[in-house]
Parts: sequence; C-alpha cells; structure tokens
Amino acid sequence: VFVKVPEDKTVKNRLHVDLAPHTSQDRDAEIERLIGMGAKHINVGQKEQDTFTVLADPEGNEFCVLSSRDL
Repeated sequence: VFVKVPEDKTVKNRLHVDLAPHTSQDRDAEIERLIGMGAKHINVGQKEQDTFTVLADPEGNEFCVLSSRDL
C-alpha cells in the first residue's frame, strides 16, 4: 500500500523500481500509459545510448521502464 504524504521528497529513494515490459511495443505503450497517469520524464544523467527510460511519479519518486533487451 502506498500512502500519500504532505511532505516533499528530500532524499534519494530507498527503493528503486524497474518495470520490464515484454516487448518494445509494450514498453512504449507502458510509458505512454504512465505519463497519462501523471508520470513525467526526468534526466538523472542517462546517456543517449541507454536502453531504459527514467520517469518520476507526481511526487518525484524515480523509476525506470526497461527495454526488452535489458532483460
């Protein structure tokens, strides 16, 4: 269960979530679905050749959506 709290994020996440869709099409659809639910792209220093996408939820918690070739 996740509980929304009134305080802003002040430190790095203690837990990092990686989502791993089965195919590239699933990955793209999942990214769009997550953005539609309030996630946003963020830059944490990833390089152009990286095969994952970093997103953050509306409260700033980062998570990655992996490419199917990362599995």
